[in-house]
Amino acid sequence: MAATNRTSTYTQVSTSSDHDRPKSADAKKDMWSSMLDSVATGKHLPEKNILVLGGTPESQREFLEALSTDDSRRAGDRQNSKQPPIANSFALGYTYHDVLDADHEDILARLSIYLLSDPSPSFTPLLQPLLTPESIPNTLIVVLLDWSQPWFWLRQLRDWIRLLRTLLVSLDGDCKEKMEEVMISWRDRGRGGNSLDGAGISSTADSDVSLPLGPGEWEEALGLPLCVVCQNSDRIDMLERESSWKEEEFDVVLQFLRTVLLKHGSSLIYTIPSVTSPLQSLIHSSLGIHSLLKRQPLKHNVIDRDKVLVPPNWDSWGKIRVLRDGFDVEAINGGWSLDIEESNDFAPDSHTNGTESQTPTNEHAPQVSGGAVEAFEETIRDPSLDALQATSAESNGYKLEVDSLDTQNFLATQIEVLDKIRTGADSNGMDSSRVVRGRQLSQSRVDDGDRSPTGEGRVSEHIGPVQFNMGGIQVDADDMLQRLRDRQSFQTPEPETPMGSSADGKNQNEALASFFAGLMKRGGGSATSSPRPGAS
Repeated sequence: MAATNRTSTYTQVSTSSDHDRPKSADAKKDMWSSMLDSVATGKHLPEKNILVLGGTPESQREFLEALSTDDSRRAGDRQNSKQPPIANSFALGYTYHDVLDADHEDILARLSIYLLSDPSPSFTPLLQPLLTPESIPNTLIVVLLDWSQPWFWLRQLRDWIRLLRTLLVSLDGDCKEKMEEVMISWRDRGRGGNSLDGAGISSTADSDVSLPLGPGEWEEALGLPLCVVCQNSDRIDMLERESSWKEEEFDVVLQFLRTVLLKHGSSLIYTIPSVTSPLQSLIHSSLGIHSLLKRQPLKHNVIDRDKVLVPPNWDSWGKIRVLRDGFDVEAINGGWSLDIEESNDFAPDSHTNGTESQTPTNEHAPQVSGGAVEAFEETIRDPSLDALQATSAESNGYKLEVDSLDTQNFLATQIEVLDKIRTGADSNGMDSSRVVRGRQLSQSRVDDGDRSPTGEGRVSEHIGPVQFNMGGIQVDADDMLQRLRDRQSFQTPEPETPMGSSADGKNQNEALASFFAGLMKRGGGSATSSPRPGAS
C-alpha cells in the first residue's frame, strides 16, 4: 500500500511538472502583453473635435493662433520642429492642435479642428461623417463673425444655424439619442452652483438641484454646444470714428446677439488679434479639458464693449433688458424662431462668410416678415445700401449727387462757346471782348450818356445820388457840385493886386468841381453802397 502510494505520488508530480512548463511561458507572454496594453492605454490622448464655421482663411488662422498661447507655441517648437499645417483654402479644411498642461510638459488632449467658410448645403455630406455617437460628446461648434461687417451678423448666424439644423436632422437614431443626452447635460451645467470651469459635465446629483430654465433659454437646442466668436473688436473705435456709431448701436448689436444665442444655449466672446483673452479657457472648458495645475475661472463681462464674454447658462432676458431700455426681447426671440425654420428658402447671401474679396450681388436672401434678421438690419444699416438707394433714386429722376465733367472736356466745350460768341460779335462789328464780358449794352449807354448834353441826368437815373462822408458829416455830391457852380458863375472878379489871388480862387473852384465830377463818373458802386441820410 505504501509503495503503491509512493508510485502514484511520483507519477502525479512528474505529470503535473510536465504540464506546467508551457503554462508558465504563456503566462509570461500574457504578462508582457498586459504591460504593453497598459502603457498604450496610458499614452492614449483624449480626442476632441471643433467645427469652425465662417470667416475667411485669414481670420480662421487668427482664431487658431488665439487658441494657442505663446508659451504653448514655444513648448511645441521645442518638442516638434514645425507647427501643424493648416489646410483651409478649399471646402472643408483641417488641422490639429495639442493642448498642453500649465507646465507645458504633459499633453492634456488633442484637438482635431475642421474649418468651413461657406454655409452652402452642398457641404453637408462632408460634415456628416464627423458626427458619430462617440464623437458627439467631444465636439464643439464655433461660429466666427467679424467686426468689419457687423450689419451682416444675424444673417450669417441664420444661415449657419439652418445648415446645422439640416445636418443634425439627417443623422441616424443613435446620434440623435446621444445629442439629446449631451444637451440635457449642457442645460444643467453650471445651474446648480457649479461653474463652467468644473470637472466637465455635471453629475446627476448636481442636475437634481439645478435651477429651472428661464424664458427664451434653450428653446432651439441644436444638439451640440455652440460658441460665437466676434473677431477684431478693435474695429469698434473705427466704426465710432468713421461711421458715427454711438453707444446705442453697440448695445443694440449686443442685445440682438445675446437674445438669439440664448435660444441655443450658446456662449459669446469678443476678441482682438494679438491681445490675451479668455478665449482659450472658454474653448477648453466647453470641451471638458481642465488642467490639474492651474484652474482659471471664467468671469462674464458685458461692460467693456470690446472685451465681451457671455458664458453659457449665464445670460437671461432680465440681464439683456438692463443693457439698454426699449429693447423688445420677446419680439426678437419669436422672430428668430421664424428665421431659422427649415421651411424658409435657404439661399445663403454672398456676404454670409464675411469675405470682402467676393463680388457682392444685389439679390439678397428673402427676408422673413417679422423676423429678427429684418429688425436687426433695419436698426443696424449696411452702408452699401445707401449707395444702392442713391442709384435707384437716380434711375427715377431723383439725384442726390451730380456727376461733374472732366476738367479738360469742360474747358474744350467752353472754348467752342467762346469761339461762337467771338465770331458773332465780329460779324456785327462789335467789340468781342465786351460781348464776352456781357457789358457792351450797359457800357454803350454810359458812354452815350457821358457824351450827351443831358448825360448827367441819365447817369443820375442809373446810379442815383452820390454821397460820401467828410469829417463825420454826410455830404451830397450833387448838392455840393451845384453850389460850387453857382458860386463860380456869380462870383465877381477880384482886383489884380495882390497878384494871383483871384486866379488861385478860381483854380480852387475848378479843382473842387473836377473832383466832385470825377466822383460822379466813377460808376454805380459808391452810389448804391452809400444810402441817403435818413433812408430806411
